[in-house]
Amino acid sequence: MAASISLARHDWSLHRKGLIDQARHNEKVKEAIKGNLGDIIAEEDIITSDGTKIVKIPIRSLDLPHFRFTDRQQEQVGQGEGKSQVGDVLDQNPGQQGPGKGKEAGEIPGIDYYEAELTIDELAQLMFEDLGLPNLQQKQNDVLESERVKFTEVQKKGIMSNLDKRRTVMENIRRNALTKGRPVFEAMTNEDLRFKTWTIDVKRETNAVIIAMRDVSGSMGEFEKYISRSFYFWMVRFLRQKYNDVRIVFITHHTQAKEVDEHSFFTLGESGGTKVSSAYQLALDIIKERYDPERWNIYPFHFSDGDNWGDGDNKHCVELVKRLIDQCNIFGYGEIREVAHGTSTLMSAYSSISDEKFVPVIIEDKKDVYPALRKFFSLKEGAKHG
Repeated sequence: MAASISLARHDWSLHRKGLIDQARHNEKVKEAIKGNLGDIIAEEDIITSDGTKIVKIPIRSLDLPHFRFTDRQQEQVGQGEGKSQVGDVLDQNPGQQGPGKGKEAGEIPGIDYYEAELTIDELAQLMFEDLGLPNLQQKQNDVLESERVKFTEVQKKGIMSNLDKRRTVMENIRRNALTKGRPVFEAMTNEDLRFKTWTIDVKRETNAVIIAMRDVSGSMGEFEKYISRSFYFWMVRFLRQKYNDVRIVFITHHTQAKEVDEHSFFTLGESGGTKVSSAYQLALDIIKERYDPERWNIYPFHFSDGDNWGDGDNKHCVELVKRLIDQCNIFGYGEIREVAHGTSTLMSAYSSISDEKFVPVIIEDKKDVYPALRKFFSLKEGAKHG
């Protein structure tokens, strides 16, 4: 009698089905949040919060494929009778809501969604995970530190999300070779599992200072001042989340400029005329006194509505911007204006600046804040931080 041979293949992927589904779900959530960041970060209640607010983001749920069973006694077919025409309503349930009946009760099911809850720090991490300080250069006396997660050790116990699949397979093959004399991958046991553990890798960067300048003149309306505060709110969170010891200098200006503390920078009211050159001159004075370009990476940013006092000051601003560019890594200028408004005299004057370190943006809507952040803090290929 011939011996029967049974071949069996242990499908290890089935053991990881839950992890695969969870990872896929988390990735979908992440994509949904990223796709709406422009709307999310423009919410005023986030900007005016104390930083501990929980952000709730509605996300449509994933409807996985499944069989739907019907009453066996009900006769149904999978095709029509061929008499329908283009535009015909194929089916309509009794009591279905029609036009003008949005508030009446109905029987039509809605779209399932749930709310993903994130802290502002978690939201900032999603926003800036691929961004950093551009053109960051090695300077004297490195003091700026940044952190990143680094997997450094392998252990026999851990959480399944940290499972090291390659080492787990190798351990299984090694065990089978020793115990069975066959180096094959089969019959997984808990002894084969290997897990990665991580540590915080602190990388020493180079000195960096950000000079934040904000127009607080009377021409800055509610929309303009909200946008400038919104941009700087997220910029400050980004810098403090990604870098341990970056310096930030806060400057406000109308016809005169002054250095202020962080609280005054975000809460100072708007009044008076506008003389933009006063802010740039103060920035140059601060750089000369405290931040030697030989030792510091310097990043000035200025937000204004573009209204300035006379063409003479516009020309002076161009000269000062060029002096700042010579000492800085980049100079970011953000102009806030309503869609109906034309190009300002200040932005027109800046059109003569051709240096690639001068980065201008125009913000006409709250949704433009996030693209502006990405433009200012994008890293060139081959020079990525971390």
